[in-house]
Amino acid sequence: MPSYHHSPLPEGSVRLLRLLPHRDEQSRIECNLSVCHLLDSGTAHPFEALSYEWGSGGRPKSILINDREYVVGPNLHAALLHLRDRFVDRIVWVDAICIDQKNTAEKSQQVQSMAKIYAKASRVIVWLGEATATSDHALEDIRMSSNQQSPAIDKTNKEAILALIERQWFQRIWVLQEVAAARHVLVKCGPTEIDGYAFGSGLDALKSLYDDNPNLRGLIPPITYLIRNAVFRPRYNAIERGRFSLSIRPLGELVDMFHTRKATVPLDKVYALLGMSSDDPSAAGLLADYGASWETVFRKLVTFSLSNQMSVETWDGKEVAMISGKGCVLGEVSVVEGDTITWKVTPKGRSQSFTLPASAKPIRPRDVICLLQGASRPTIIRLHKDYSAVIRIAVSFVDNSDVPNTKWSERLESLDDFLLIWDWDTSQDRVQAKEYQDFRSGQGLFDHKSQAQKDLDKATRLWWVGRVLESLGRYEEAVNSLQKSVEMGIMVLRGAHSLESSYASWAAWGDLFVKDRGGKDRGGWAPLLYAAEKGYEGVVRQLLERGAAVEAKDNDGRTPLSWAAEKGHEAVVKLLLGKGAKVDLLLDTGKVDVDAKDSDGRTPLSWAAEKSHEAVVKLLRSIK
Repeated sequence: MPSYHHSPLPEGSVRLLRLLPHRDEQSRIECNLSVCHLLDSGTAHPFEALSYEWGSGGRPKSILINDREYVVGPNLHAALLHLRDRFVDRIVWVDAICIDQKNTAEKSQQVQSMAKIYAKASRVIVWLGEATATSDHALEDIRMSSNQQSPAIDKTNKEAILALIERQWFQRIWVLQEVAAARHVLVKCGPTEIDGYAFGSGLDALKSLYDDNPNLRGLIPPITYLIRNAVFRPRYNAIERGRFSLSIRPLGELVDMFHTRKATVPLDKVYALLGMSSDDPSAAGLLADYGASWETVFRKLVTFSLSNQMSVETWDGKEVAMISGKGCVLGEVSVVEGDTITWKVTPKGRSQSFTLPASAKPIRPRDVICLLQGASRPTIIRLHKDYSAVIRIAVSFVDNSDVPNTKWSERLESLDDFLLIWDWDTSQDRVQAKEYQDFRSGQGLFDHKSQAQKDLDKATRLWWVGRVLESLGRYEEAVNSLQKSVEMGIMVLRGAHSLESSYASWAAWGDLFVKDRGGKDRGGWAPLLYAAEKGYEGVVRQLLERGAAVEAKDNDGRTPLSWAAEKGHEAVVKLLLGKGAKVDLLLDTGKVDVDAKDSDGRTPLSWAAEKSHEAVVKLLRSIK
């Protein structure tokens, strides 16, 4: 018998499957496929749309379409058997059959219209799979629980319910849009059916059964919410030509929430959410296109979620993006209670509380809220040694405080540099304990740079992280990060056979803390202050040679000389005083003031005397 082949599909049309009746439940499935011009009409239509899991195992099954053979997966075949009536035709839309899966252009166009197709269906049928020995009991317990606040479920029934909601259908990313668009949902498992509202309400009432399971806790509530609300959506609505969306949340937030769900191809993790986005990704060229590379689509997603002012690096076959650019630290998460986070706003220290929807990556205390340059919504990141991990790419806070709302762009003050990794793999939180270069190597991403250049790049990244830590008031961590940056940069410079071999990296690193914003962090601490206080002689020498301000003061009015004198770092004091050939020049130009007083009226000499650093006292007195 010849095989069925799809004919070209006119624009604005879909194919609908007419499932022919048969009294013998095990007889071969026969159906007709016809074209319907429904996409541009303004009402719902008397057809059902099937939501199911494609599956990858089992032998394919043959059905008849227009008297020709067509092969489908075993799970879809089982669904069609249970949908087929004994006496009446049933009209169904099924993606695997109604879309020519071999035609990339048609597939792309039809996927763009899937939200509209499910919205126009009179009912969406959720197929969970074949019945098992316990599935009927599970569905009955769920149905009965829909009318109870705290249903009593014994251990056996609990295991049956958990087995049901652990099925593959709940893990698919496409099912979110399919039930979000539905006007009515019917859930089927084998021959047993349950109304969608009762199913969603029952699982909500049974939340205690799966709330302590980290995998199910994020999977089930969004689905039950969408299924329950189907009955409140209009039976039909006037759908205008052009872009159609369910307008649930901005695309960036949807991706944050659902990117760990399963999809046949990575592209579907983006395309499955486009129909639910409240913004317009098509304006940035984000449309379902199965001819596009993952690298391109992922980069467009990141740019759309943030801004085109950030540099984005992506790769085919990897759900990882490297993002770099400037931004402003807004604050730090202090408390997480369920969906509510409390964060301390910098620099004023005021606290605010916000409610956020659950996402793939949980927020933790000490996570950082920042606004990246050009972005309209904040990003939540987690600081690591020499980079930061993206926890949420873009968030819209629901303010629970009495603080008036402000435009996030108005919070932009001084800009810091950020290097971010957005990694969709949350299995082991693999980025947490690794340095940036280790992470790249683990991903099979290798640089063709010299070791000196790599070390200087790391020094730059350490400096960036140190600046962020300082702006959060985490001064001890900031000092450590900034000092490691200085030490690494100087180590590379000392070991270089010629400055030219790594000049670009060295210059970029050096300019960070010598020229940028006067070479001070927000606490008033210039790198020279750090080096002098710690007694790093070599670092002080290099900073002075690059023009670091010898009279830089911190917010307490203390100079590098003041700190070195207090700590008894004789060699550093000599450098700062310009002991030897440069001393007269320094004193004549007024760059060194040995009698400079800090905010408490203390001089370097008084600090050295108090700490009994006799050699330093002698040095200071020798130039008075």
